[in-house]
Amino acid sequence: MTRTGGGAAVATAGAVVLPLALAQFIASYAASNMNVAISTIADDLHTDVAGIQTTITLFTLTMAALMIPGSKLTDIWGRKRCFILGLAVYGAGALLASLSQGLALLTIGYSLLEGIGSALLIPPIYILITVVFDDLKTRAKWFGVVSGAAGLGSAAGPLIGGLITSYISWRASFLLQVLVVAAIALLARRIEDPPLPAQRPRFDGVGAVLSAAGLFLVVYGILQTNTEGWASAKVWILVGAGALVLAVFFLYVQTRERHGKAPLVSPSLFRNRTSNLGLLTQNVQWLVLQGSFFVISVFLQQVRGYSAIETGLMLLPATIGILLSSALAQRMASRHPQRLLIRAGFTVTVVGLVLLLALSRTNSAVWTFWPGLFLMGFGVGAMLTASVNVVQSAWPEEQQGDISGVSRSVSNLGSSLGVAIAGSVLVGAAAKGNPPYLTAIVVVGAFAVVGWIAALLIPRSRQPKQAPAS
Repeated sequence: MTRTGGGAAVATAGAVVLPLALAQFIASYAASNMNVAISTIADDLHTDVAGIQTTITLFTLTMAALMIPGSKLTDIWGRKRCFILGLAVYGAGALLASLSQGLALLTIGYSLLEGIGSALLIPPIYILITVVFDDLKTRAKWFGVVSGAAGLGSAAGPLIGGLITSYISWRASFLLQVLVVAAIALLARRIEDPPLPAQRPRFDGVGAVLSAAGLFLVVYGILQTNTEGWASAKVWILVGAGALVLAVFFLYVQTRERHGKAPLVSPSLFRNRTSNLGLLTQNVQWLVLQGSFFVISVFLQQVRGYSAIETGLMLLPATIGILLSSALAQRMASRHPQRLLIRAGFTVTVVGLVLLLALSRTNSAVWTFWPGLFLMGFGVGAMLTASVNVVQSAWPEEQQGDISGVSRSVSNLGSSLGVAIAGSVLVGAAAKGNPPYLTAIVVVGAFAVVGWIAALLIPRSRQPKQAPAS
């Protein structure tokens, strides 16, 4: 499709990438716009901050748990079909959430249906770019556009969500998502999905259940620390059970592959050092971004009494930082090694978090938040695309679909863990008489240091062997 010349190629690329980038934007927006409306939604639905935190965590957890099965379904049902189906499920969930009168219905609409819809529509985004654009440089360019849309959605979510919540209603934010996904579905009609192979894989239902159950138990166990504390036996039983189920999952897929059957995900995808370290940096990036946004949003609303729009405006420096670095991502990627960009991104992010700790106080001036927020946003934006490129370029063409699903699952798991861990630290620190927001930012910063160390260990990139031309 990219072999046509001139304006025709640009127009064709735009017709394919525009709906894909918009879909990635709206899915990332859904994960971050709720933060600025936590207090408003909690009051309206007669619940508490912990209840809204749970819905946010379950949304990203649902995506993480179902992303790999969703990726496999694209090989069975077709990429475009999964993309459209995901948009339909997502839109239905957003509509249900907008009408919810209690936490249960909000959780079903937002956490469950929007999460399932995202797990169906996000894998086709990356797989379609892989199969439509055969030139590696062109493909990397459009990967950058889509990854930038993900960062933009997360960064702009608090501001857009704050504006809508303050001047209309938090329900209107969900209705906006319904309208956007409907527009994306119309645009997606122009996407030409390359034919699927005649021999399609069978869906590994047992593997899908085991992987989803393991991830759910681990993150749900961490969520229980909000009420039970980290010393609770219940917490560690849940986390241990999740780890055990994940171990059984890996043994199961190894056995299935050994017997010549297609597993949900090949264990070989986790034997590449470059890819594994890239996945770890992806996970930590989203953990830091969503965890810090959650902590700062709760602090501004619960301690300083900010409204949704005031909270969104306070987070604007981080939004500007992500926008600026995302705009420079393609230029930086062409001039510097990807691993260098990831290292620099984590370094700037850590410096930003340190400035937040050093300058910001409960009653400090508004500007004291700005330097730290800007640097944190700039650092995260600088490495989002680079981490995707590191992971995707570590594998040959025939494995791009599988690694895309793993990559998206790991990223969303990071978002889920970020909110869960940050929320649990806030509760635990307050119970022990420690400064909760200071402690939570320190913990988030510690994870950023882990990501920086992982980035230092990424080896020099090597071009993977390409599959023979068909």
